[in-house]
Amino acid sequence: MNIKKVFGSILTFLGACGLIYAAVLYLNLSGGTHVLKEIVIYAILGLVFFISGIRLIQTIKE
Repeated sequence: MNIKKVFGSILTFLGACGLIYAAVLYLNLSGGTHVLKEIVIYAILGLVFFISGIRLIQTIKE
């Protein structure tokens, strides 16, 4: 199995988990600026991981 494909799958999975966690935090928002900071951080990191994982999987030639 190609190591780049495995790493891309892991990045994609971690990115999706980060985006889902940010969405859960957003739905349970009870106020406060520290919660908003957490949502933004998890959403940005999740988006970066998700996009980089998808791009890595797409650029692999079989």
